[in-house]
Amino acid sequence: MSQKRILLVIGGGIAAYKSLELIRELGRRGIASRCIVTKAGQEFVTPLSVSALSGEKVFTELFDLNDEAEMGHIELSRSADLVVVCPATADLMAKAVHGHANDLASTTLLATDKPVLMVPAMNVRMWLHAATQRNVAQLRADGVTVMDPDEGAMACGEFGPGRLPDVPRIVAEIERQLAGEFSGKGSGALDGVHCLVTAGPTREPLDPVRFLSNHSSGRQGYAIAEALAAEGARVTLVSGPVSIAPPRGVELVKVETARQMLKAVEDALPADVFVSVAAVADWRPARAATKKLKIKGGGNVAPSMELAENPDILKTVSNKRKHRPALVIGFAAETNDVEEHAEAKLKRKGCDWIVANDVSGDVMGGTENEIALVTRTGIDRWPRMGKDEVARRLAQKIAETLPDLGDEAKLAAE
Repeated sequence: MSQKRILLVIGGGIAAYKSLELIRELGRRGIASRCIVTKAGQEFVTPLSVSALSGEKVFTELFDLNDEAEMGHIELSRSADLVVVCPATADLMAKAVHGHANDLASTTLLATDKPVLMVPAMNVRMWLHAATQRNVAQLRADGVTVMDPDEGAMACGEFGPGRLPDVPRIVAEIERQLAGEFSGKGSGALDGVHCLVTAGPTREPLDPVRFLSNHSSGRQGYAIAEALAAEGARVTLVSGPVSIAPPRGVELVKVETARQMLKAVEDALPADVFVSVAAVADWRPARAATKKLKIKGGGNVAPSMELAENPDILKTVSNKRKHRPALVIGFAAETNDVEEHAEAKLKRKGCDWIVANDVSGDVMGGTENEIALVTRTGIDRWPRMGKDEVARRLAQKIAETLPDLGDEAKLAAE
């Protein structure tokens, strides 16, 4: 197999200096880097330093007579196995979304027929701005992989999501993307395994315009589905209403209510692994109104409401006699006594693992998570990390554990 190669587009931002470390780390792993440095990027790193580390000529101008004669931007855009934009600024992402082609970087992104990975880095307010979030959603819908930025203190003095992910995390994602490019499905550690994942909230209608729900973004469940697919698994993702694009290579089943989610899960069985990430509403109105509920008597009197208990999806799957997955994993989102509640839930539900996390902060809508993996033999506490990294570690743990359950525990192909 020939040497793997990326085309690295270095955008303008203080995080651009980390691209030098990225080039070096990729080189140590036998991955070559051909680089484009934008005009803004040259304010932070020099083409000379990039060339010295990559060992190749660096490209900077769209209308360079020598470069166009030697290679041309079309050939450059297709000369690597993966295009990586790091740092991906708000401007670069906006240009990619709208198909601009007014410099070498944007033209290359428009002309490439290779997979694209964007690694964002920007001020927290820029990252959280509605325009940027729309652009990220559109890029993902277009098939571009956009990593979640890290959260923390920034050079500008503010704190929040927007920091460039750590270089080892970027390298791991590049290797995963390249593995998918060459083998078609990641490392293959879960090749032939069917994984069933639930994600997002459910919505229980009160009337035609109102519903009961929660703050789940679906981000963690979607990341887990994508990580399992990257390990070679066939993944069915049953999702409540979310505003993020579905992972590539995953079968998506959209639902609204808890009862719809249970039916979709049962229809998707048999499966080898079930990961119940969804934040399913415990209760629903016993009778949803067919017309919009009105305030009674013109005063501020709330209508009375009788609630009915929703089906327990995790417990239902855990206790199946036929088609019970070999590995059943639940999530425990708690605001206090997290591990104690998780251990009790493990026993009560009859599942194999519980992924416990504290959601008293901005976890359900945020980009990071800190979890404790509770099993029947103990508790494995993980440090705080991005949700996509949590997903990768969990997928690897599943791949390591599944063979130990015995071949007889795996479902026969049907």
